[in-house]
Amino acid sequence: MSKKPSLHQPKGSGFGLILFLALSHTVSLVNSVELTFELPDNARECFYEEILKNQSATLEFQVVSGGRYDVDLTLESPTGEVIYRQKQTQFDSYNFVAAATGIYTACFSNEFSTFSHKIVYMDFQVGDEQPLPGLEEHATVLTQLESSAQEIHKGLNAILDYQTHHRLREAQGRKRAEDLNERVLWWSLTETAAILLIAIGQVLVLRNFFSEKKPSQMNYPLMK
Repeated sequence: MSKKPSLHQPKGSGFGLILFLALSHTVSLVNSVELTFELPDNARECFYEEILKNQSATLEFQVVSGGRYDVDLTLESPTGEVIYRQKQTQFDSYNFVAAATGIYTACFSNEFSTFSHKIVYMDFQVGDEQPLPGLEEHATVLTQLESSAQEIHKGLNAILDYQTHHRLREAQGRKRAEDLNERVLWWSLTETAAILLIAIGQVLVLRNFFSEKKPSQMNYPLMK
C-alpha cells in the first residue's frame, strides 16, 4: 500500500510556493492588445485582430483626454459587416463571439472634430484565459495548494484590471483639472487686461475733461 503524500507543508515554504506560482502566471495567456494612442483631429485609426470562429472577444475603450472626451468607433467582421458602432462615445465595452474566422477591424474616428486631438485607451482581448499550466492535466480534485494558487492568480488579474481603470480615471480627472486651470488662468488674465485698459481709458478721459480751457471771467461785465 503506497503512502499518500502529506498535504501539510511548512508555513514559509507553502506560502512562498503559492506566491511564486501566482506571480509567475500573472500575465494572461489570452491574445490581448492593450495600448494608449493619440488620435489627431480629422483622423481615423484602425486596428486589426485575427479571431477564430466561435472564439469570444472583448473590445474596451475610453477617451482619456481631448475635446469633449468622445470618439466614434466601428467594429467590422472579415466580410466588412459592421457588428458594432458607437457615435461620439466617451467609453464602452463590447463582448462578442466571432461568427467566422478572419481579420476583425476596429476603427476609431475623430473626423467630426476640427481642432482637438484625443488620447484613447483600447483593450482588445481575444479568447478565454487558459488555466495555470499543469492544472488542466489533473483528472482528480485539485489539491489545496493548487486551488489556492488558482485563486491568487484570478485575484491578481482582477487587481491589475482595477489598477488599469483607476489609472485611466485618475489621468482623465487630472487632464480635466489641468484644462480647467488653464481656462481659469487665461480668463483671469483677460479680465485683468480689460480692467487695466478701462482704468487707463477713464484716467485719460478725466485728464482731458479737467484740462479743457474755461472762459475767463474778464470777458463778462461786472454786475452792479
